[in-house]
Parts: sequence; structure tokens; C-alpha cells
Amino acid sequence: MKFNFNPETKKISYLFIIFFFSILINQYYGYIGVFPIDTFLFFDSGYRVANGEFPFKDFWAITGLTNDFIQAIIFKILGVSWFSYVFHASLMNFVIAFFTFHTLFKFKLNINFCLIYALFVSIIAYPVAGTPFPDHHSMIFSIVGLFCFLLHLKTNSNFYLFFLPVFLILAFLSKQTPAAYIFIIIFFLSLIYFFYNFSFKKIGFILLGFFFILTLFFLILITNNIPIYSFYTQYIMYPLTIGDSRILGFLFPLEFNRLFLRFKLIHIATLPLIYLIIKNLLLKRYYYKQRDFIILISIIFTGYALILNQLLTLNQKFIFFIIPIILGFSHIYIDQIIKKKYLIYFIIFLALSSTTYYKISYVDNRKFMELENVKLENLEKGENIDIKLKHLNWINPRFSGPPSEEISLLKKTINILSDDYKNKFLITHYQFIGSLLANNTYSFNRTYDNVAYPDKNNKYHKQYKEFFLHHLLNKKIEAIYVIKPLEKNVFEKLINKNCFQEEKINKILTKYLIIQCEQLKNSKH
Repeated sequence: MKFNFNPETKKISYLFIIFFFSILINQYYGYIGVFPIDTFLFFDSGYRVANGEFPFKDFWAITGLTNDFIQAIIFKILGVSWFSYVFHASLMNFVIAFFTFHTLFKFKLNINFCLIYALFVSIIAYPVAGTPFPDHHSMIFSIVGLFCFLLHLKTNSNFYLFFLPVFLILAFLSKQTPAAYIFIIIFFLSLIYFFYNFSFKKIGFILLGFFFILTLFFLILITNNIPIYSFYTQYIMYPLTIGDSRILGFLFPLEFNRLFLRFKLIHIATLPLIYLIIKNLLLKRYYYKQRDFIILISIIFTGYALILNQLLTLNQKFIFFIIPIILGFSHIYIDQIIKKKYLIYFIIFLALSSTTYYKISYVDNRKFMELENVKLENLEKGENIDIKLKHLNWINPRFSGPPSEEISLLKKTINILSDDYKNKFLITHYQFIGSLLANNTYSFNRTYDNVAYPDKNNKYHKQYKEFFLHHLLNKKIEAIYVIKPLEKNVFEKLINKNCFQEEKINKILTKYLIIQCEQLKNSKH
């Protein structure tokens, strides 16, 4: 029996397939293993925002404002659970898959191929991490912003110009990079476009989009009493000091292996687009004025910008879902211009093989979460810690013993913290524990990795120290608990040693009882 669907029914059916597939595949991988410093990044902070505490005001944060608020909304709707935490990432996986499908479809690619490329993207986009992560949010929102730019060039619809700044600002408020790189690319290419296609109406739609998202942003700051200066210091100025040090430390030396061999499939994917640009520049006198030139060059520059961003981060590689997107555009333009079937087959093969390779090497092995050398058959149920962690299969590559031992230690630690009704700071990479405890448990950072706060040599260390002491006194903190493993004692340079008494409670838990001292007395004044 042969079914004949009309085009609209087929499109809707494909969108349902994309929705369920992109959600389910990320839910599956988001349940496998933990890498505490990354896995729990927005669990407690999302819970805290849902309960009236906010970044920049109540805890120091250098990325992830968008992530915090999305997670808070999801927790409010679905409840605080591992399912709803992973569902946040799964929704973002659907967002990038949907917009890939929609964009390729608007560019007149056969709808069956649109589905294929969208599914390829969903397989290796968010499932690499599985749980909400700032780099992924920033990259996805940036690419959606790029799609809006490309769709306007293709359709001439001003609707897309309105949403262009909306998605770019959401990307920047997820993480400053790669959003800033994509913004720069679109800005300069827009100057070229508007130089030859000037329109007050088009510029008005872009400005209207900027006005809408920035108004919403400042309303959130003002209504929640988040100081604008705190946002400026924590989110803009301090991260710039991190970027300055990383450019020399991670981008250089400019070696062939680091720049080309590690990202060879991205370079190969862009070759057809580069070929088309060179060919048309040679054959067409004013090709650089045409929209297709801007479309192709923006896709190529975006791929290279993401390579730059990957080199400047400390994370495992996560940018490879850009490959099926680039190949999708290569498919479109080769099919329209060159019309060589064997080239189309090669592009589809390359998209399939690269997706398969990165799924096996990175997604299945949980490489982004450092789980590639861990025996996944030793997984333990996260609900053994707390019912909120139901569906999580626990194993931690940074814990030397069996998962059952770590779970036992965590349960004992949580019980000890639950029995202490003092106002307390909790310092840990296990950033889900705060949501399991009473409201008298606080944290002065979202996370405690080495770059999450200014060290003593940073020019913003004094402001960070004042931030810590302010909350220590304002929240009437009586004890600070530190749960290992932790790279270093975060507050060791923030408070004098004569202001606390140290007590080691168990293998991973240490208590610092706050006592009266001259430093705290002076800070009150």
C-alpha cells in the first residue's frame, strides 16, 4: 500500500519526527553518568532562581543567565527532577534540529533531505553533553540567529530581522562566546548587505528586535533588584580578563595539526562553498554584491569562528554538529548550480559518516563528560541518593572508588547537612545538593571551577572578596561546608584563618565554623 501525503501533512509529520527523536535521544544520553563540575552546572542555580535568588545579586556568575532562567521555568512547570533538568537540554536539541530543518526547507532543499540533515544534527548536538551547558546554548542560539539572517536574505521577510537580535542576545546571555564571534560576522556582513540594499524599514525591524530583548532583559534585572553594575562586572569585565590570558595560552601556537587535522571534516564540509565563491567571483563581475555571496561567506566564517571558540575553551570538542548544517547548504548550492549527482551522493555520505563517527566516538563514549575510559556497566541508580535524581545512572570518572561508595558518602553527607539548621554556605561541584536541603543553605558562586571567580592576582579579586563578605554577613552565615573533590579551597583568600574553626567530618566533607574576628567586625562597618 502506498500512502500519498500532501506537502503540508508531510512537513507536519516530519516535524513530529524531529521533535520526538531530538528529545528522546538527548534524554537517553543525559541519563548516563556524571562529571560533577559540568553536569550539575545549572541544577542548583535553576532551583535558586525558581525560589527567588538571582545571579549577580545572590551568587557570583560569569555565564549562563539564559540557562538559569530557562531551567527555573522548567522546574516551575515540571518540578525539580533529573527528568526536567535533562529535558531543558533536550528542548535545546529540538530547537537546533527544528531550525536546521526549517532553514534548509526555505532554501528549497528537498524535504526528505531536510529531515535527514536535521536528524543528523540532533544526534550529535546536545547529546554530546546531555545536560544544560552554556557553550551549547550559546552556540545553538547563535546559529539560530545566523539562520534568521540567512532566511531574510533568502526570503526578504523582515520577520526574521526582528528575531535576529533576539537570538543573538539570548546566545550572549548564555555565554559570551561564540555569540560575540557570530555577532561580529553578521554585523560586518550586514554592513555590506545594507550598503547595496539600504532600507529604513529593514533596519527598523532589527532595532525593534534589539529594543524588545534588551527591554525584557533590563526589566528582569530591575524587577528582581539585580544591580546592573554587578552584571557588568561579573559578566562583562571579569570574563574579559580570562579571555586575554587564553588567547596566548590556548590559541597559539598556530600549528597545522591543531587548526586543520583536528577539524578536518569541518574544513572538508566547507570546501564546496569555498569553491562556489571563488568560481562565481571569477565569472560574475559583481558577485560580491549578491545575496548568495553573503550567505555562503557567512556560513564559512561561522564554521571558522566555532573552530576558534573550540580552541579557546578547555572543553572536549563539541562543535561537530555544524558539519551536517554546512553540508546541507553545500547540498543546496551544488544541486542548484553544478547539478552533479555524484557530488550530492558524496555530501550525503560525508554527512552520514561524520555523524556516525562523532556519535560513536563522542556521544556513545560520553567523551565530553570524561567517561570514555569508565566501565558503564558499573552504573548505579541516582535515586539511591534522592528521588529527585530518578532516571540518572550514576558513575563519576573523578571518583576513584566504585559508584556505590560515592553514593553512600553523598547520602551520609546530605544527612549531616540536613541535620544542621545553621545558615551555611555550601561549596561543591555536586551542585544538586542545595536543592535537596532546607532554605538556610546558600552558595556565593554558581560554580567553583578555576575560572569561575577572580583569584588573588586578578584585578577584580577585591570586588569578589567584598561580594563574599557581604553575603557572609548579610545571610548571617554560621558555617561553611566544603565537599570534595574540589580543585582548591575557594574561600581561603577571602577570609582570615582566625575567623573560622576547621573540622573534618568525613572523607569528603569539611566544616568551617565561623567565629568572631576583627575582619568580620570591620566588614560590618
